[in-house]
Amino acid sequence: MKLTDMLLRNLKPKVHRYIIWADHGLGVRVSPKGKKSFVYMYRVEGKARFMTLGDYPKMTLAEAHKAHAEARKKVEQGIDPGAEAVAERAEERQAPTVAVLVAEYLEKWAKPRKRSWREDERILKKDVLPEWGRRKAREITRRDVIRLLDGIVDRGAGIMANRTLATIRKMFNFAVSRDIVPVSPCQAVRAPAPEQRRDRVLTADEIRALWHGLEGAKRMAEGTKLALKLQLVTAQRKAEIVSAAWQEIDFTDKWWTIPPEKAKNKMAHRVPLSPLALELLQAAKKISGDSPWLFPSPQTDRHITPEAVDHALRRAGLEALGFIFVPHDLRRTAASHMTGMGISRLVVSKILNHV
Repeated sequence: MKLTDMLLRNLKPKVHRYIIWADHGLGVRVSPKGKKSFVYMYRVEGKARFMTLGDYPKMTLAEAHKAHAEARKKVEQGIDPGAEAVAERAEERQAPTVAVLVAEYLEKWAKPRKRSWREDERILKKDVLPEWGRRKAREITRRDVIRLLDGIVDRGAGIMANRTLATIRKMFNFAVSRDIVPVSPCQAVRAPAPEQRRDRVLTADEIRALWHGLEGAKRMAEGTKLALKLQLVTAQRKAEIVSAAWQEIDFTDKWWTIPPEKAKNKMAHRVPLSPLALELLQAAKKISGDSPWLFPSPQTDRHITPEAVDHALRRAGLEALGFIFVPHDLRRTAASHMTGMGISRLVVSKILNHV
């Protein structure tokens, strides 16, 4: 029997399921509820096999003929198309979701390699998981990435959209390397917002206002205040400041030795401690008690995080001072004022631990 659209539309349900057969094992199955499906009956190694090609009219008659021809060709090659389809569906069901990918990325890539992995985790939990968490990772398209970033930009967070793109790009590059996805959906996606290169340097008056402003910031923990002051006084990186341990501090010879695993360039670095730096460290020692950390976290047995300093600074409302800054500006400020005092750029570069 030749299958036509008119024939398919006019097939009526019966009490029991039945099949109308065409040539070469192609047929149409009609259920008691009227559901119509294209089927294929064939033999592999002398055994009869049966597979469903698709449902009509979602699968058109032309598509059914094409699927039937492809299945017949596989049978001629000794391949069981039904078993292959079952395996593909099982693989699809077992394919990692974005939520699984996020967890694997954080545990196997971000945590071992990035001191800022908590920021990756925060970004992924805030914007990525709510949108994509249940979807298969390999289903995410470039258009999905663009829509996600556009949504972040639309809420007025363009720079955060850039950071989100950077994070998901790293995550999908990791997924490609682990054979979770064949290609990254972030390829050729550009940062949605223009970046502004930071060159903020606090003036002497602003440093004075900041110093006294920190002392009067009642909503900020004393340890956080000292961490910010120590960053300005030593010109070291925020992550190195907050993760410092007392065993790294030599009060006698007045050195702070940053171990290679904490340094950004993975090279051990000795920081000279001025009298003011030593004074700040003594104050931190009174607060930290018997903790091994200069700035212990009140919630965990670890040190405070770099992000906690950022949040504390925002909560304290230091904008009331009349100027705005971020912690990294303090390091830049220290370096700029040192060169302004006549200290050579080579010496300043050594203090900053630049390669």
